[in-house]
Amino acid sequence: MEHTGTERDGLEPLALLRLLHLVSPALPIGAYAYSQGLEYAVQAGWVTDEAGTLDWLRGLLRFGIGTLDLPILKRLHLAWGRQDAAVVENWNAQLIAARESAELRAEERHLGASLARVLVELEVREAADWCQRDAAFATLFSLAAARWRIGMTATLSGYGWAWLENQVLAAVRLVPLGQSAGQRLLHALADELPAVVTRASTLPDARIGSSALSQVLAGSRHELQYSRLFRS
Repeated sequence: MEHTGTERDGLEPLALLRLLHLVSPALPIGAYAYSQGLEYAVQAGWVTDEAGTLDWLRGLLRFGIGTLDLPILKRLHLAWGRQDAAVVENWNAQLIAARESAELRAEERHLGASLARVLVELEVREAADWCQRDAAFATLFSLAAARWRIGMTATLSGYGWAWLENQVLAAVRLVPLGQSAGQRLLHALADELPAVVTRASTLPDARIGSSALSQVLAGSRHELQYSRLFRS
């Protein structure tokens, strides 16, 4: 039975707690170690202040994860609900292939494998099959969401929030920004997330993909950066 979730009255209490667990920065998968190109963007002078950080992250939210990760996450959630392993394999491979630099692909595989190991410890049995394979983070995230009965909108929103939080934390260290600036960024970008989720939910297969060219360039240049705090 698949659980797409109408969420008319919100999440069930346990499902809400499971979602909070899944998106927590305390989840031991190492997401804090990646800036997804932001570190190079700061060094190159593309991002220099709070306003520039907002523009950078807004662009990635709208034209990166909003048109690539979230639509694929939806399809993965549905496939896990139907127990359709072939569809899961297909979208997992497509998401990894869409990472256009070596660092971004390595990040995807690392986070996916790390989450697989965490889910094994939490007795999500299908996760064991992915511990030694190329696993996208969204593949394991959607598996947990499907098995923990987290509805579709909440799954996509939680994934987007976890990404935003990690990126803002990276920006606070790199730009650098104060803690108050970081909170303003989270607040402003959270305002945009529902519309991004709605758009992602209706995007057809043919329009799935990322057009965040600056992130691709930054990710590629970061591989050659001499001094680095982050792994991407």
